[in-house]
Amino acid sequence: MKGRRLLIIDDDPEVRYTLRAALARDGLQIDEAETGAAGLERLDGESYDFVLLDHRLPDIEGLDLVPDIRRRQPNVLVVMMTAYGTRKTAVEAIRRGAYDFFTKPIKLDELRVVMARALERRQLVRESGKLRTRRASEAAFGGLIGKSAAMHGVFDTLTKVVEADTTVLILGESGTGKELVAEAVHSKSRRRDGPFVKLNCVAIPETLLESELFGHEKGAFTGAHDRKVGKFELANGGTILLDEIGDMSLDTQAKILRVLQEREFERVGGTAPVNVDVRIVAATNRDLVQDVREGRFREDLYFRLNVVTVRLPPLRERPVDIPLLAEHFMQEFAEHQGKSLERISPGALDAMCEFQWPGNVRQLRHAIERAVIWSEGDELGADDLPTEVLSGSIVAASALRTGTDDSLPDTMERIERRILIDTLRGAGGVQATAARRLGISERSMWHKVKKHGIDIDRLKG
Repeated sequence: MKGRRLLIIDDDPEVRYTLRAALARDGLQIDEAETGAAGLERLDGESYDFVLLDHRLPDIEGLDLVPDIRRRQPNVLVVMMTAYGTRKTAVEAIRRGAYDFFTKPIKLDELRVVMARALERRQLVRESGKLRTRRASEAAFGGLIGKSAAMHGVFDTLTKVVEADTTVLILGESGTGKELVAEAVHSKSRRRDGPFVKLNCVAIPETLLESELFGHEKGAFTGAHDRKVGKFELANGGTILLDEIGDMSLDTQAKILRVLQEREFERVGGTAPVNVDVRIVAATNRDLVQDVREGRFREDLYFRLNVVTVRLPPLRERPVDIPLLAEHFMQEFAEHQGKSLERISPGALDAMCEFQWPGNVRQLRHAIERAVIWSEGDELGADDLPTEVLSGSIVAASALRTGTDDSLPDTMERIERRILIDTLRGAGGVQATAARRLGISERSMWHKVKKHGIDIDRLKG
């Protein structure tokens, strides 16, 4: 952090002295202010990277000062300090534009880690503006967007497989974009002019699934008043996506296997074979290998499907893609709703990058849609985001400071693991670099990685 500028706004001279003495050793250039008004005067005359802001000042509440600070210097990273910390206050600070929230007495090692991470986040914000003009090249396959190493691995696999006309198995958690991959496979293949047919296997009752897949003859069962053409016939000459194939019954799996092997099937109630030329793309969020072991999925079908596998990473494992995705969704919904949004505030991007996104890209898309609705002006701010995003973004970094239901040792273990993972990810999985950034020895880093069971290979790149 050498050469970075820091402004401390706090009326307690002892706090200012302690912070200055400790942080000056890191090469920071530090100024001080005793009141909110004095702090704003400093901000009008100098440019800063960080502001450490006390919650209770003689002339103004720190929370009320945050928006004024951000209006003067939109890229400054504001960290709130208070002796009376609560989760509610922390959430409100983030909502108004603060980067993080600390309870006094401040743990300086923890503050250093947060400030280092904040600088990395700000770099992502700056890059997101440049990435806007490169979106077409980044979205290498249809609606797929990403610049992370994990997504480029997906793009490389798709580049090789689209023209091969082979079966593709897409694996990934719900909301990661499996349907987009299937659409990309079809749109880039020689079948692009043929039909693309989708079927969500789990959304259709098992008693009706066979008829949906293969069709039925008139009179095949009660209510079958006419012949029905199934999804496989509709997809003839094109591609069919069998989404959530892991939830099919074993009987239906056997019929899918026949189509793969023989390229034919029979309609329900029929006797004549129907020949089709269809490329099958299957998708699931289940562990099919485990299902095969436990007898819930046919081994022969698994091997037939698993010619080429595309594994989509969850969003929490590719945070570098969040600014790019968020801006893409913002532009999409702003245009749809007739709003002239030009950018996402650093505070909003910080909150989104910290959040774990259990619902993956789908959840991020819905969050941005909601934020665009609530937004005013030309900037999408942190206060436009859903509350769960703001709350969740500070839980991992602030749980020790704001209190949790866990025991203190458990909380400390969780925070340490989160900091280690974030730092290692920022260092590309290089333990020596991460150790240097955290100010610990390489041997200590090695022991901590082993203790927490951190998979270094997943963090590389």
